[in-house]
Amino acid sequence: MEFAFKNHYRIDDLLQIMQILRGEGGCPWDREQTHQSIRRNLLEETYEAAEAIDMGDSGLLLEELGDVLLQVVFHAQMEAEQGSFSFDDVCNGICQKLILRHPHIFGDVTADTSEEVLKNWDEIKKQEKGQKTQSDALQAVPRTLPALMRSAKVQQRAAKTGFDYPGLSDAMGDLESELAELKEAASGGSPEAIEEELGDLLFSCVNVSRFLHSDAEESLTRSTDKFIRRFAEVEKLAYSKGVDMKAASLEELNQLWFEAKKKVQL
Repeated sequence: MEFAFKNHYRIDDLLQIMQILRGEGGCPWDREQTHQSIRRNLLEETYEAAEAIDMGDSGLLLEELGDVLLQVVFHAQMEAEQGSFSFDDVCNGICQKLILRHPHIFGDVTADTSEEVLKNWDEIKKQEKGQKTQSDALQAVPRTLPALMRSAKVQQRAAKTGFDYPGLSDAMGDLESELAELKEAASGGSPEAIEEELGDLLFSCVNVSRFLHSDAEESLTRSTDKFIRRFAEVEKLAYSKGVDMKAASLEELNQLWFEAKKKVQL
């Protein structure tokens, strides 16, 4: 193995390391991997990088971005071995895309505001993807996205055609209507009907979030975090009061929850 150890490595070194790991006599685990076997790794590393951003931790972000980059290099190396494309091709592709989608920087198009930039970006993207209708643009939103995020992107793209409620009150009215339909389904509907109405209700919630200029995915994440903090406080209170949560009545649990909410506001 010809490899020069250094105090500071660069992208070419990372590419060489991956070639060594995947090459003859390399690491057995790395050589066995396929796109599908490490697909989840790419998702997990991306979420961990996002968490570092949320924490405002630059040191952790440095590490997590490296993990994300490793996944990109890993997948590119697999394709290079098949003669499909290389890491350089990946770099070339994104450079070409950035140049093409910023004609106000690399061309003669004028765009003085972020809104104009995004409008141009969307139009160029539709041309690149061969999207002739707005339905094509909606169908192009990946199904692998988290459901709340996907529904928001679909709604945003549909809204660009004018297919949208005039304002918040109309979106809220639709939310109330979907809640009533879910209640009706829950009172005697089939599991399929309940699932459908629950989905409609969640979709309506995302619609309301758009009009409130709030990200539904982020809102739910924060609410989940808050629930965890309050639940932890409930456990502490139950322990201090000698309450067995599994044997406690609903009234006792509610009382603990109300006390926890007072202590944990956010």
